[in-house]
Amino acid sequence: MAGKVRTRYAPSPTGFMHVGNLRTALYEYLIAKSQDGTFVLRIEDTDQERYVEGAVDVIYNTLRTAGLKHDEGPDIGGEYGPYVQSERKDMYRPFAEKLIEEGKAYRCFCSKERLEALRETKEYAQGGYDRHCRDLPSEEINKLLAEGVPYVIRQKMPIDGETTFTDAVYGEITAPNSELQDQILIKTDGYPTYNFANVIDDHTMGITHVVRGCEYLSSTPKYNLLYDSFGWEIPTYVHLPLIMGKDADDKISKLSKRHGSTGFEDLIKEGYLPEAIINYIALLGWCPKDNQEIFTLKELEKAFSIDGISKSPAVFDYNKLEWFNGEYIKAMTTEQFEKIAKPYILQAIGDKPLDTLKLASILQQRTTKLTQIPETIGFFAQLPEYTKDMFVNKKSKTNLENSPVMLKAVYSELSGLDDWSHDALHDLLINLAVKLGVKNGTVMWPARIALSGKTVTPGGAIEILDILGKEESLARLENGLKMFGE
Repeated sequence: MAGKVRTRYAPSPTGFMHVGNLRTALYEYLIAKSQDGTFVLRIEDTDQERYVEGAVDVIYNTLRTAGLKHDEGPDIGGEYGPYVQSERKDMYRPFAEKLIEEGKAYRCFCSKERLEALRETKEYAQGGYDRHCRDLPSEEINKLLAEGVPYVIRQKMPIDGETTFTDAVYGEITAPNSELQDQILIKTDGYPTYNFANVIDDHTMGITHVVRGCEYLSSTPKYNLLYDSFGWEIPTYVHLPLIMGKDADDKISKLSKRHGSTGFEDLIKEGYLPEAIINYIALLGWCPKDNQEIFTLKELEKAFSIDGISKSPAVFDYNKLEWFNGEYIKAMTTEQFEKIAKPYILQAIGDKPLDTLKLASILQQRTTKLTQIPETIGFFAQLPEYTKDMFVNKKSKTNLENSPVMLKAVYSELSGLDDWSHDALHDLLINLAVKLGVKNGTVMWPARIALSGKTVTPGGAIEILDILGKEESLARLENGLKMFGE
């Protein structure tokens, strides 16, 4: 299509934002921004039965958190408004009535009971409609209208021939018209169906590119027949590959909650950063021209192109997402990391007066998800129970004989230290190892165990001593000595 690129993200307010919905929004955004186009937000709330209170706020919050800023929408307006389908309700019927006048649509008066009976027959057990009202005489139509019999408006689909369309990802696709139902355009309550409203809205809003999941490929001929009926230009279709998940037995199936969190908000709650999620989702079905993996949103806007979208299903790999998250965390300054890590740090240490910046500095290189933080540093708040055998470490050459000797020496040296700073603590322990004629680890390991009660800690003995402070550190070392009866 010629002219300025205009894409739209048109979610239904039916609950949380699944990663598949978010990827659609992201690709719509990137297609627009990569071509200096316009990204539109439209709320499709014609299905009132599925409407969920608060779901519109979820849409706004998700787009805001993800950094996908729309250029037009219900909250900011624009020249093609209103941008909420229920507020456009009155504009759809005239289009459907026009099709009736031109013999391209008809009123269907079939009752709910008749349609249910139809589905009990073998031919229509899978759904569908027998076109009973397609050629009703005008006298009968007028009589039913005069009696106030409720009706829907259906499109007259071609019964033979084929409909062919071109998709930017999947190429040319042909569907036999015999498979197409006479789809409903306007329901008995006056609301348009999803398919009909979509086409009217996309055309009247000047949408040039329609992006959606490949599960909608089979519906596209219906859309195109509507465009043809009105004599309108058909937009560029961009159908996206499925997002799959890996089951416990390594089988691949469509991504669902059994694979883990699939909602954007849930992933945030699990400790993933919005930027990492967006970066990872961008690569679920799109291949950059080089091997670059880490992209800012601005870099994605420059690098993205439709021809990089794959036909093959993408597998959502939580380990890969965690890797991305860790890379984003590592790239921050310590101050930036402290800001986002602080709620999790405080969750672990409560009101204990510890230096959160120092805690952030030892956590940063070892954190891949923010939710790991409380468990990782819980020992700072309270020394866990631990066993004597944890003092034994082959690499550090420590055992149950030399560990109490080391602990006693460390305790003695630290007791007389006035300058309780990282550098002073470092020099004291290194010099102690030299004085005792042992490896640094032989001094550090027993101290670390007594201070933390853990064999794996962020930071070593020096960092832990520095953060705990003199009083708490000496109390824990003393506790360690008691385990040896010292």
